[in-house]
Amino acid sequence: MAKTRKFPHTYVIIFYLILFSAFLTWVIPGGRYERTVVEINGTEREVIADDSFSYTESQPQTWQVFSAFFDGFVDKADIIVFILMIGGAFWIMNHSKAIDVGILSFLKRARRLENRRTIRRLGVDNIIVTLIVLLFSIFGATFGMSEETIAFVIIFVPLSISMGYDSITGLYMCYVAAALGFAGALLNPFTIGIAQGLSHLPLFSGIEYRFFCWVVINIVGIAWILRYMHRIRKHPQKSPVYEEDAYWRNRQEESTEAIKFETPKAAWVSWIILTAVFAYCAFALSTTRLTVGNASVVWPVFPVLAVAFAIGGYFSLRKSVHFFILNMLSFTILMLIVGVMGYGWYVMEIATLFMALGIFSGISMDYSPNTITRLFLEGVKDITGAALVVGLAGGIIIILNNGQIIDTLLHNVSGAMADMGKVATVGSMYLMQTAINIFIPSGSAKAALTMPIMSQFSDLIGLSRQATVMAFQFGDGFTNMITPTSGVLIGALGVAKIPFNKWVKWVTPLMIILVILGFLLLIPTVTMQLNGF
Repeated sequence: MAKTRKFPHTYVIIFYLILFSAFLTWVIPGGRYERTVVEINGTEREVIADDSFSYTESQPQTWQVFSAFFDGFVDKADIIVFILMIGGAFWIMNHSKAIDVGILSFLKRARRLENRRTIRRLGVDNIIVTLIVLLFSIFGATFGMSEETIAFVIIFVPLSISMGYDSITGLYMCYVAAALGFAGALLNPFTIGIAQGLSHLPLFSGIEYRFFCWVVINIVGIAWILRYMHRIRKHPQKSPVYEEDAYWRNRQEESTEAIKFETPKAAWVSWIILTAVFAYCAFALSTTRLTVGNASVVWPVFPVLAVAFAIGGYFSLRKSVHFFILNMLSFTILMLIVGVMGYGWYVMEIATLFMALGIFSGISMDYSPNTITRLFLEGVKDITGAALVVGLAGGIIIILNNGQIIDTLLHNVSGAMADMGKVATVGSMYLMQTAINIFIPSGSAKAALTMPIMSQFSDLIGLSRQATVMAFQFGDGFTNMITPTSGVLIGALGVAKIPFNKWVKWVTPLMIILVILGFLLLIPTVTMQLNGF
């Protein structure tokens, strides 16, 4: 009987990519651009100096393929620690059964809506998923939500399983939705903000056409997942991750055992402590300036949150400690949004926020310090695989950077675009940005690297700089959902327990559609008179 050939493990695939990257450093000559520091929208950025490319001595990588894991771990340390802290904190909260209580309550209320004819025709599940996708797409389009989605995967995957779907659907609702918004990029300061600043364009100009693009992209994205959900709902075994989802189904069965609804005294102590913390913040930070794109508004955010938490916490405690923990989770998410929009929070602050959530969840359940520690370590152990693969994927970038070939690739590709028509040129820019995204998944870093060259090149051929920014925007956004060098993608897949090879097979048709759609949306930027172009 012939042996069935197994597809390589995710770790093996990434190591092959490290070997291939090392091979490229032997066949592509080294090169580099001179960098200079400029201030973009109030932040200093390192950008390429004009006409500064020069070939350098090649740096072929050999034994470095083995040290790439260590270097990648160091380079991606913030995301790795973020994943470990999130995993440990959510394990404590999951042990309390609060999320399971919340999911069951949510689904019970949602099913009641099916009694209404209009909602029954549309489908409650379709409405729920559409609204969640739109919400996270708005987050991605306005303040560049990316790494933050890893924390939500642990919430939406169990929700998706409970609704009768799979982990891919759960991942789609938060991670892919934010990526769709990231590609639409209405007011994203990390992509559009930097790219337009480097191109000397009015900040967030051309938003009218970008809003149209965002709507079109989301229509396609939502239609894709609803069609997939319809198929999986009828035949769950057709899910490519049906076997892997046994992990989540088993957890769901264990969680639906009899839950004792009670409120320990320790939960009231947690409520008093956290209410006092919110009250202090209300006095210390009476107003907060929330910034979305180029617009900002000053609101008394913390006074409102303090009052809302005190009232919501009190009534949730009267029902059960589980609803109090859900109340804490809700305010953690609100704090995340306020922190990102008002205070520039990143993974360190967000990880700290969820760490506090995990600890106070344990205290509220009247767990001992040893029990909280044990649960946290179990969560870290469960999520370690996802954290390790992020470090391994980071090694690919290390090899390419140390081999000094990224600038060479950029120089050669930009030079090859000469003597093309406008549509062909903007399409080539788009493809170039898409290809570079494999090697440089960071949108802000790619903008700083490519836009000083591309914006000036567009002037030479009479192409709108705004069109060049759009080519960067689409090229940066779509392939974030498939590139193995993205620590966020690898981390999110690891948390969802989805093998990389199965994800690539599932998402590739969607990627092809989105890439073609991106090119079609670029054509009007060079053939029509659009506001801001």
